[in-house]
Amino acid sequence: MYLPGDHNQKKRKQHLRRNQISFSACLPEDVHAIYAHSICAVKYSSDPFSDIRESVLEMMETVGVRNWNQLEELVYCYIALNPSEVHQYIEQAFVSVFISRAT
Repeated sequence: MYLPGDHNQKKRKQHLRRNQISFSACLPEDVHAIYAHSICAVKYSSDPFSDIRESVLEMMETVGVRNWNQLEELVYCYIALNPSEVHQYIEQAFVSVFISRAT
């Protein structure tokens, strides 16, 4: 059933999605160890840097990242799960987290 307002609402949703970036899906098959049972979520974000940084901090806290190899695997997960246009935000988020933890 088509209602006159439906068309405008659909256009607004499409416009919102164009101005946001989606990230995450399901883990690559070669992810093992502490991330193997992690759950991935799709998120549309108007501020990908902040959202990814928050997600990284949450993963580090939840999983208990304790060494460089675990951090490296977490970076790999984010890179493998997301399209190339999101990779710059992933890099910035990890650098930001690393610098804040190192000081």
